[in-house]
Amino acid sequence: MAEAISGYIFYEIAALLVLAATIGFVGLLAHQPLIVAFIAVGIIAGPSVLDIARSDEHIDLLAELGIALLLFLVGLKLDLKLVRTLGPVALLTGLGQVIFTTIFGFLIGMALGLGAITSLYVAVALTFSSTIIIVKLLSDKREIDSLHGRIALGFLIVQDIVVVMAMIVLSGIGAGAGGDNTVADVLLVFAYGAAMLAGVLVFVRYLANPLVERLSRAPELLVSFAIGWAALLAALGHFMGFGKELGGLLAGVSLASTPFREAIAARLASLRDFLLLFFFIGLGSALDLSVLGDNVLAALIFSAFVLIGNPLIVLVIMGAMGYRKRTGFLAGLTVAQISEFSLIFMAMGLALGHVAEGALGLVTLVGLITIAASTYMITYSHQLYALLEPVLGIFERRMEEHVDEDMLPRARRFDVVIFGVGRYGLGIARELQKAGKRVLGVDFSPVAVRYAREQGFDVVFGDATDPELLGHLPLTGTQWAVSAVPEHDTGITHDDPRRGLVHALRDLRFEGRIAVSAHSEEAVRGLQEAGADLVLMPYRDAATQAASLVFDGTPPSDFETADPSGQKEFSS
Repeated sequence: MAEAISGYIFYEIAALLVLAATIGFVGLLAHQPLIVAFIAVGIIAGPSVLDIARSDEHIDLLAELGIALLLFLVGLKLDLKLVRTLGPVALLTGLGQVIFTTIFGFLIGMALGLGAITSLYVAVALTFSSTIIIVKLLSDKREIDSLHGRIALGFLIVQDIVVVMAMIVLSGIGAGAGGDNTVADVLLVFAYGAAMLAGVLVFVRYLANPLVERLSRAPELLVSFAIGWAALLAALGHFMGFGKELGGLLAGVSLASTPFREAIAARLASLRDFLLLFFFIGLGSALDLSVLGDNVLAALIFSAFVLIGNPLIVLVIMGAMGYRKRTGFLAGLTVAQISEFSLIFMAMGLALGHVAEGALGLVTLVGLITIAASTYMITYSHQLYALLEPVLGIFERRMEEHVDEDMLPRARRFDVVIFGVGRYGLGIARELQKAGKRVLGVDFSPVAVRYAREQGFDVVFGDATDPELLGHLPLTGTQWAVSAVPEHDTGITHDDPRRGLVHALRDLRFEGRIAVSAHSEEAVRGLQEAGADLVLMPYRDAATQAASLVFDGTPPSDFETADPSGQKEFSS
């Protein structure tokens, strides 16, 4: 079978794609990112198992294009404004984690007998966290706009900048490695890089916006241009000696200021994932299982260091800056893995002859372990925090004046507390305020909090699932607590934050009534069982009101919202 497949490249690619889809589906069932499944595909398709992946030249070509496109999209979304907005926490946390991981990773490598150069490479590779995986997991949990989510994005951008600098240094070293005058060659590479950067700045200043605006009239042409532009600058970067990676990144940066960057990124994301499949297949197929086996103990030690040490240093830094232990813990979990850049970085070192294949195999094994483990850690971060919360107090520096300023709204007593001031929650708050009710909002998104405050509402920043926050809220005399937090796709479960909010309020002996929003009948029944007095169904309620307007011509009264559970009505 393998002989027949190797005779025609189309057969080989078809077999790899089918295998990738199959293994990817298994990974999906196990709630694992595709990067783990794709590396597994490479190992299975490689010579150690099925021996399907034999067209190294074709696979490497697609892999190189995928890397260039990955760096292009990183440059396209390199939002330095976010780093400036978050200020010291993004820079200190990002740089602090990089320095900590590099120093202690190097010492661990030396203790394991890896040698100075290999230890340094491995230590630097362990500092990079996967932006793609973290953004995907936080988006799935709807925490991308939370405080810990935005801080995580901030120090991930800092990490991306460190990645770029490390690759520039490696490219310069590689350019000078083949000549006698190494220093002059390296300086020449940096001169070429400066010239290319100047050209990109001119392009951004005079050509980027009008050109992209004209191309946007034909979306397919815009995508073709973006791919061609990324490939062109990647090729120029390789030709000038500082690498395809930096060229691809500069291509992305050159279009980052255009109003169409999000559209370009959205259209190219799937193509990036498809092409990176071949990078991971090529990586996995090149690994010798015996080499991986020799590195199991070292990989377990480094994995424990990444899974525990990286979150710990983030927790320490954020605690020293006055952030609460919960925010520091949730943000710290996002760096408990290494990224695809770690593997690309090690592959560059292998190509330059600085490290052996065993070092690449070691980092790959660490990647498989940490990505797999951290996925569950981030997915179940709130449960993990509840388990460890008693011992995390040592990382929190109490700053009562800061907490008081954020916790004490202008009014001391409220009729209604609304958790979640998005469109639905803010709409409820407006109607309640019109009826003369005093309303307090609670939300974990800094953007939502800022907007609601601009609209004149009292809003507290915090997470409804945080029992410590609930204990600080002015709930005495409050008639209603309303959860307008969006429903997750999983519906009602024992880990559902809405159920947790109901239980937490009851534990605090809240004397008012509790209303919770839901979208499914199953969720309605589950929340009723949890103790909610009223379950709001926004879509059904809106449909009922629309039908009333259409047929009766009169809107329903201000505070009467249909109760699908048949219990009580939400009224003053």
